[in-house]
Amino acid sequence: MATLVSFHAHPDDECIACGGVMRRAFEHGHRVVLVVATRGEHGEVPEGFLTDGEELWQRRVAETYASAGILGAQRVEFLGYSDSGMMGTATNDAPGSFWTAPVEEAAERLAKILDEERADVLTCYDENGGYGHPDHIQVHRVGLRAAELAGTPRVYQNTMNRDHMLRGMAAFAEQAAAAGLEIPDIESEGDFGKPESVITAGVDVTPYLQYKREAMRAHASQISEQSFFLAMPDEPFAYAFGTEWFIREGQGPGITETDLLAGL
Repeated sequence: MATLVSFHAHPDDECIACGGVMRRAFEHGHRVVLVVATRGEHGEVPEGFLTDGEELWQRRVAETYASAGILGAQRVEFLGYSDSGMMGTATNDAPGSFWTAPVEEAAERLAKILDEERADVLTCYDENGGYGHPDHIQVHRVGLRAAELAGTPRVYQNTMNRDHMLRGMAAFAEQAAAAGLEIPDIESEGDFGKPESVITAGVDVTPYLQYKREAMRAHASQISEQSFFLAMPDEPFAYAFGTEWFIREGQGPGITETDLLAGL
């Protein structure tokens, strides 16, 4: 049995980015640990969604535990930082935000968990955090440094396959229009994901898509039934989320791995 630690910026990131590999690891008898840097205080929630006196972070923490249970995580930890908000907002520089946290300090917190778990594999994000969110970028920096401190042997940087997404947008344009879905404009966003040529691992998680979708539903404060994620018909959903993509330094060129825990 090996241990997979999956490190994310906010509640709900785990199911979107790595829900399949987490559930896959669990079903193959491995230990799965979820670590979240913030409690997602600056997420958006519909008016009247929260109960009287309830704070958004409280709901998002509860949703994270529910999602973790669906995905097979046996331990959930929060590093204790505040959500930094989108890049360029005042919350980036707020005291206690993850974006302002010294990398060494945050890495030591994560490394402590990696040491306790004797982690074999860590997932974090690519250097742009997938799409430029400050907390996602910080997950990359902190994750790599924590793995160095703890001596974690395998580090996979989760990313989005830009070429795969562009092919899917073309293939499913009619279905998306019929469903009234707003598709992200990634062609004009050069920092969205990574080109396929630099990705070194692609994990087929289609057998676990029911768990991934159920975990998304657990994050009801952020992912509504009308959202891009849940309103998508089954076929394009499987195309968009049926493979999870990673970069591992020293691997490649091209996709050379299809299992993050192979041989462990």
